[in-house]
Amino acid sequence: MAKEKGTEETAKKNQTGDDPSEGVFPSQKKSPKICGTNYPLSIAFIVVNEFCERFSYYGMKAVLTLYFLNFLHWDENLSTTVYHAFSSLCYFTPVIGALIADTWLGKFKTIIYLSIVYVIGHVIKSVGTIPTVGNYVVHVVLSMLGLALIALGTGGIKPCVAAFGGDQFEEEHAKERSKFFSVFYLAINAGSLISTFVTPVLRGDVKCFGGDCYALAFGVPAALMVIALVVFVAGSGMYQKTPPRGNILLEVCQCIGFAISNRLKNRSKIIPKREHWLDWASEKYPKQLIDEIKMVTRVLFLFIPLPMFWALFDQQGSRWTLQATRMNTDFGGLVFQPDQMQFVNSLLILIFIPIFDLAFYPLINMCGFNFTPIKKMATGMILAGLAFAAAAIVEVKANETNMPRLVSKESLIQVLNLANDNVQVRIQGHDLFQQPIKYFQDPAEYSKLILNDMEQSLLFELQSPGSASTSNHTMQEKSVYSLIVYKSEGNISSHLIADLKTKPAKGLSAVRFINVLDQDVNITIGTGPLINVKKNYNVSDYTILERGKYDVKCKTEAGEFPLELGLLDFGASYTVVINKTSTNTLQAWKVEDIPANNVHIAWQMPQYLLISAGEVMFSITGLAFSYSQAPVSMKSVLQAGWLLTVAFGNAFVLIVAQAAPLEQWAEFVLFAGLLFAVCIIFSIMGYFYTSVNPEDLIEKEEKGEMPSNGNLISLVPQKTEV
Repeated sequence: MAKEKGTEETAKKNQTGDDPSEGVFPSQKKSPKICGTNYPLSIAFIVVNEFCERFSYYGMKAVLTLYFLNFLHWDENLSTTVYHAFSSLCYFTPVIGALIADTWLGKFKTIIYLSIVYVIGHVIKSVGTIPTVGNYVVHVVLSMLGLALIALGTGGIKPCVAAFGGDQFEEEHAKERSKFFSVFYLAINAGSLISTFVTPVLRGDVKCFGGDCYALAFGVPAALMVIALVVFVAGSGMYQKTPPRGNILLEVCQCIGFAISNRLKNRSKIIPKREHWLDWASEKYPKQLIDEIKMVTRVLFLFIPLPMFWALFDQQGSRWTLQATRMNTDFGGLVFQPDQMQFVNSLLILIFIPIFDLAFYPLINMCGFNFTPIKKMATGMILAGLAFAAAAIVEVKANETNMPRLVSKESLIQVLNLANDNVQVRIQGHDLFQQPIKYFQDPAEYSKLILNDMEQSLLFELQSPGSASTSNHTMQEKSVYSLIVYKSEGNISSHLIADLKTKPAKGLSAVRFINVLDQDVNITIGTGPLINVKKNYNVSDYTILERGKYDVKCKTEAGEFPLELGLLDFGASYTVVINKTSTNTLQAWKVEDIPANNVHIAWQMPQYLLISAGEVMFSITGLAFSYSQAPVSMKSVLQAGWLLTVAFGNAFVLIVAQAAPLEQWAEFVLFAGLLFAVCIIFSIMGYFYTSVNPEDLIEKEEKGEMPSNGNLISLVPQKTEV
């Protein structure tokens, strides 16, 4: 996860020795080294802790959307809303964690205490997934409470762990510290990669309590967080622990607040104006701090459009996962879980980072193209927008096998002819079924009926060689039916049965049986329960099954007969007619009422490739660029600003999901269009942005050489190379 690199980069910048206040530690005993190197043994505990914590977080989050959808039975919009509300909270709480660590407890105690909160949240969340624990309300309450504690825990320790790892190195071992951060970042991505592949398997392939094993899928990440806490505590005696030294973010906020308050108190025209609105804080705060905040506000202004990128990026775990549930996930016998595709992003990030750094960017430079950070970030936005355009195309194709969405006074009907002859079907007042329907003719598709009211009784006229009849059947609006036509004692007859209105959920298949025999039958599918189907064209209820081929047995008075149903595929609904052959054995005629998911999940690869490449160009480049534009003492402020862009991006998704429900493909197009528009705005802002060296800027402002135009960002209207 490239966006996780922000915490590591901040810690790295703050531990380089550029700021003495950040680099000098109280005198403590030295930690033992690893195998005679300059690496303190304590960092091994920190790296293992980070791997386990990231496994815990991403593993839990990977199955979260489907948990809302299939366990709590929320609709897709509500599931998406709560998922992104949780994600947003996880990126708001790092500000709280940083304040606690820097002003009260210090990094070590903050990590310990909030990790305990983290573990408690996981345990509560896991208990809430056990079906036998309480009722629906209990499950929802436990889930929401657990997620709130997890958000506080994971967000609270996020700004502390990497910086605490940097604290373990002595100042003369800066090179080793730099390599530690690389290993730390590798641990983050390894935990993410493995967990997003494994936990969906634990959910879908392991069965417990009669269904998907969410208790195990959430329980394993909870166990990993317990291990993370135990490992971190085990290294306690080796750590270098620095006391809290005040929080620069809090000081910045206080300075800005005082400047605004002081300006409002001095609105008289006789009071001389000041060059910059932050200069109104000069009565209380030193000039150097004010100048540094001015530099930071210039960069934070560029952050304003960035949440839109994260609004798209974080939908991999919500909308893209829901899209995968409507697709074919069979890779030549290896069946992927829909939520397993998220691991592709982590894998691609690990592949793309060295490719971009060692091959792509140098090649661009060799071609003479000045690929500046702003251009890289804008390109990343374009790639993310293209990813959602690709997702929209996939969504349209995947929806082609869905049942039509019915409106008021609409209904669907198909005819199954079991009458041993061609039958002409007419519905009074409707122009349907112009051609005779052949015996055992597979209906191509449902026909739409327009009713006069919410419910209507319709006259059906049936005619076959040597026989004719009429019958009335009542149909409801927004319903789907099959008309079963058969002969009884030589006369043609019919009855109407209700069909599924939508595809079976979770990529499962549905099957029901029609018994045309003159005796009851008992059917078993694999090791499933007995299905009793009454004689004389009676119909069983639907049975919901995992996709696959099953050993089906049909028991009659004459004995037990095998039925060959073939593959029951993803998202399909079948009607199976049990009939007797000329040799007195049984055969099954299978009708596919709702088509199977025929778009393969591999078609999601282009959108994952595009958004992963966009993440590398946008996230890593954006962090490196923004850090280069502010003093060392302000890196943590920029880190807070960066994390808040992720939080606001997720908040935007939940607003769209609730306030403007659209067809899913249209929502993808909307997000792509919004990001393209934001990209244009960001490019214009970057065009007028003037790159600065923070140290040079401080020196110039001290000499009075730096012009100020009295606004927030002091933009200079000229083309720049940043």
